[in-house]
Amino acid sequence: MDLVALADFNLVARHGGFGKAARASGRPKATLSRRVTELEAALQLRLFERGARNLKLTEEGRALHERTAALLTELDETAAAIASGAEKPRGRLRISAPLLLSQTAMGKIAAGFALKFPDVRLEITTEDRAVDMIEEGYDLVIRVNPNPDETLVGRAFLHDRLVVVASPELHRPAAEMPAPGVVRGAGDRRTWNVMTSKGSAKIRIEPVLALSSLIMIRDAVRAGVGAARLPISLVSHDLADGTLLRWGDVEGSDIALWALYPSRRLLSARVSAFLEFLKQAFPNGTPDELAAYIGR
Repeated sequence: MDLVALADFNLVARHGGFGKAARASGRPKATLSRRVTELEAALQLRLFERGARNLKLTEEGRALHERTAALLTELDETAAAIASGAEKPRGRLRISAPLLLSQTAMGKIAAGFALKFPDVRLEITTEDRAVDMIEEGYDLVIRVNPNPDETLVGRAFLHDRLVVVASPELHRPAAEMPAPGVVRGAGDRRTWNVMTSKGSAKIRIEPVLALSSLIMIRDAVRAGVGAARLPISLVSHDLADGTLLRWGDVEGSDIALWALYPSRRLLSARVSAFLEFLKQAFPNGTPDELAAYIGR
């Protein structure tokens, strides 16, 4: 396969047209068109549907773009690294991270990484949804308790768990009576199963607030409006100084944060560097390490 023609195809696919690709690269539009036509002839596949005013990838073209764009980038970076005499992390690194981690720790993580690797242009997007890494162009995603995905590999770098906490001013009612609760969304459970020093217990709650952010929930609990289930890393300092009291550990609430990347590509120097940076920041991956990293 002609790698130059393949690179030109990916250039056109990335920019969505021959004209845009030509303007972005400074190369003649006719040359790009000829290269793509030659590639289609070699593969005996139509890669683009050519309309009067627009250009659209065919299913085969989309599959080829998804599988080769990242590989060509890796080849370019490897060649540049060899030419410079070292595999030094450089280029753009796009990461998708969940909301809570982004609000509490990713700013500090990003700053530390940028200072250590100034040649990497780090871009972090906050997403609680499971983004499509290939389709949306991410190099790395951080997910909470991800479902098995045969197209992705990675490692768990942090662990956490949920605890039920409340202000000291909030009286815990008897077992048959509901406690006021701050929940994450209107569909949250009305009964929480917890483990206490006395064994398993159930806490019935009557929602008084439904909030979408765990930071908001923590602040509402601090104000004494109700009890809530929160990651222990987020409230460990409050528990230590008595600002909040612990009513129990939520059963079956183990949380694992995974750093994932596509399995069908070589691991780039910049992704490897970020994974190593996470490992150095959280060597044991415990809730206490995350709490200490977040600070008060």
